Parts: sequence; C-alpha cells; structure tokens
Amino acid sequence: MLTTLKTSYTDTRAADLAWCLGREPLPALAVLDLNFPGCAVQLRLLGASHQVLLEEESGVCSETVACIPGSSTPLPLGVAKRVGAWEYEFAARVETLSRCSFAGRAQELLALVAEHPQGLAGTFPGSPHAFTALLAQRRDGQVSWRTWHAYPQEGRLVATRTRVGVRIGALSPAEGRAAAQLSMD
Repeated sequence: MLTTLKTSYTDTRAADLAWCLGREPLPALAVLDLNFPGCAVQLRLLGASHQVLLEEESGVCSETVACIPGSSTPLPLGVAKRVGAWEYEFAARVETLSRCSFAGRAQELLALVAEHPQGLAGTFPGSPHAFTALLAQRRDGQVSWRTWHAYPQEGRLVATRTRVGVRIGALSPAEGRAAAQLSMD
C-alpha cells in the first residue's frame, strides 16, 4: 500500500534516527494491520519514521525507529537480545548514493512495497523521493520486517532488517524437537 503522508517532512538527516524497543504506540499517519498464523503485526508510519507492533500469545514486541526528540539511543548497526520469550535481531545499514542512483533506488523500493500485500510505504509532500517503507512476513515460526528511510537531500538511504522468533527454550518439548529438526535440515 502506498500513501502520501499528510505532514511536513520532519526527518531531515539519517543521523537523527534513533532505535527503541518497548515504546507505547505513537500517533501514526498510516497503519497496515497484518494477521499471520498465531500473531498480529501492525506496521505504522510516523511523521518521524516507523513503528512495528508484534502481538502473539507470548507477548508484545514494539520496535520504533524514528527521529525522537530527547532520545539517547542512536540507530545501532546491530542488536541481538531476548525480549520476553523471543529472540530479537535488528540490523541497520546506511547507503550514500549519487542523485541519479538515489532516484532509481527510491522508485524501485516504492514499487516493490506499494504492490506487496504486506507492505506499507508513505511519501512525504514536497519530495517524491522522501519516503518511509515497511515490508513484513512470517515464515518458519519467525516474523521479520524490512524498512527503508529515504533522505534525498543527503542522498542517504537507511535500511533496517528485523527478525523476531521464539526461543527454543520457550517452546513446548514437541515444538522444540520440531524446531531443532528444522535447523538441522
């Protein structure tokens, strides 16, 4: 789904992005609710970037990547930690592209996400290449999402990748055996 966000472009620099786990839902400009087997995922576009809410029987996981005034946690290159019964992995990468390359990459990503049933993208007024995009999936008992945050005035594209899966120790004995068998295949 592609939407034009009704707000001014407030994310001015890739370096202003911060990462946070566990934040309450923030006001969203666009939302996509996804129901996967055993869980619900809400993709949220904020005026300041994105938030993903994952809800399963075992709990809730909230990831926020945004320009948050007063935030003291900059965007990390990688995080791996336990969140309740889950294993959480996050990675971020910043690409600097030429003006031509940036425009082409922006169009490619917006087309990919806009036409995907599990994707949400929002463009900001005033710049056709200023956007935030999210794409989620559930596979093999794990939920994952990718995001892209575009800063055309800098020629920078911030890409993130997140994977959330249940810890082997948090599974029932039968689920644990099945997961162990899958990892050996």
